[in-house]
Amino acid sequence: QLQLVESGGGLVQPGGSLRLSCAASGSTLDYYTIGWFRQAPGKEREGVSCISSRGRNTNIYFGNSVKGRFTISRDSAKNTVYLQMNSLKPEDTGVYYCSAREGYVCSGLFYKVSYDYWGQGTQVTVSS
Repeated sequence: QLQLVESGGGLVQPGGSLRLSCAASGSTLDYYTIGWFRQAPGKEREGVSCISSRGRNTNIYFGNSVKGRFTISRDSAKNTVYLQMNSLKPEDTGVYYCSAREGYVCSGLFYKVSYDYWGQGTQVTVSS
């Protein structure tokens, strides 16, 4: 059974950076497509980024609100996926979740896909 644990959240000033980690246990994360989502109080969950399972063609997508500021990457040796967040804005505030699904190639509609495994979330607060 795959288990996911997010970490790296915290309080950061506007314009700052954070790197979130999604560490896996119970299975190899390379076999899964990973989605990052966030949810702010009173708002719907929003798709942040997606990276396909490791292979010849690794598809990566970002939500429109984070394009050009966030990057996503894998470290197979650590069984971890990272979300690097730069130029953070107050509207990036929320609880960030990573999720995993087998048998899905990341696409521009990654935020509409049902994921099988979820972490508990990590809080990101962008404020001066």
